[in-house]
Amino acid sequence: MLALGIVVLVLAASVAVLLYQGAALWLAAQMESLGPGAAGPADRPTVAVVIAARNEEIDLPATLDGLLEQSYGPLEIVVVDGGSTDRTREVIDARAPQVRRIDEPPLPPGWVGKNWGCAIGADATRSEWILFLDADVRLHPDAVAAMMDRARATESDLLTLAPKVEMVGVWERVVLPFMVQLILLYFRAPRMSRPNSRAALVNGQCYLVRRAVYASVGGHRAIRGYVLEDIALARNLKAAGARMRLAWAPGLATTRMYRDRHEMFEGLLKNIHGLRYSTARQAGFLAGLIGFYYLPLLVLPLGLAAGNLPLIGMGGFLWIALFGKHVAFARAVGAPAAYGLLYPVAAGFYAALLTASLVDGHRGRPVRWKGRWYARSPDPAPERPAETPANR
Repeated sequence: MLALGIVVLVLAASVAVLLYQGAALWLAAQMESLGPGAAGPADRPTVAVVIAARNEEIDLPATLDGLLEQSYGPLEIVVVDGGSTDRTREVIDARAPQVRRIDEPPLPPGWVGKNWGCAIGADATRSEWILFLDADVRLHPDAVAAMMDRARATESDLLTLAPKVEMVGVWERVVLPFMVQLILLYFRAPRMSRPNSRAALVNGQCYLVRRAVYASVGGHRAIRGYVLEDIALARNLKAAGARMRLAWAPGLATTRMYRDRHEMFEGLLKNIHGLRYSTARQAGFLAGLIGFYYLPLLVLPLGLAAGNLPLIGMGGFLWIALFGKHVAFARAVGAPAAYGLLYPVAAGFYAALLTASLVDGHRGRPVRWKGRWYARSPDPAPERPAETPANR
């Protein structure tokens, strides 16, 4: 028979688990949404679209065609090719002169490839606003108009979208709904839109930023060595007092992030590395993952083995609540609801990612992404640009 103290401790921990996991639903319900709407004022600012592309011949055609069909325009569209070895250049050139290709200069020491491409693209444009877009994000014809109208209506300096994520393969459907929950919980995503909140999140897949504000914090040059460049930029902008908004926009933007399990593992491992590698942080995340997503499922068998009715009741409720929550979340983000029942597999995938990060970090292995390798040592602190007439 279990001691009363152990029973009370398990019950208290179970309540904490319910509150923590339930917070993902609470945060999701607070997400601002954005969809196609009526046309805004006629005096619209100019917009440049910057895409950093490397071996994107599969996804880039649909992305560029979507940009050429935008109701907002004309757009200044620049694609910076990062030394692609496939047909990416031909894809871009086939849409000239509406789309301009820039061949990326050799990657300087200390730079992450995407940051270098974005910086080159931003320097090559002159519009009042810049839309940074990933090569695999397809936009609704009214997407740019809707983004600009919302940004102006809310007097925002930056507006970023959470797109619909296409999930085709089994691993995508298992892991990506879980990933969305972790992002909501870790970054407290909806709070980013509150001026007095310290939450800072930019989705690097799609964000519209006022050029003057982007330049005032040094743009991508100030975060040149960061693998998670979007979060580093968000923190710089937040610290500078920029007004930022995040909107859930499945009707405006669609992306398929990863096409197989290996690509997803590499991409998420790069993200898990974070702004700076920390063994203590990664170990803490791993312990939290086990504590919040695996141990709660042991309360029911523990109660049954001990014949303890309170634990049996709480354990049964945990199974129903947790699996039900993950089923609902999978359905909400576009995966078949039944995949939510496999959330322990998704948690196991993340446990494998964290373990790999710990092993690689301990051995000093670099981070691999898009065929390039980046040092796993702590990234440099963001650099503020020297004051010049251009950013004064």
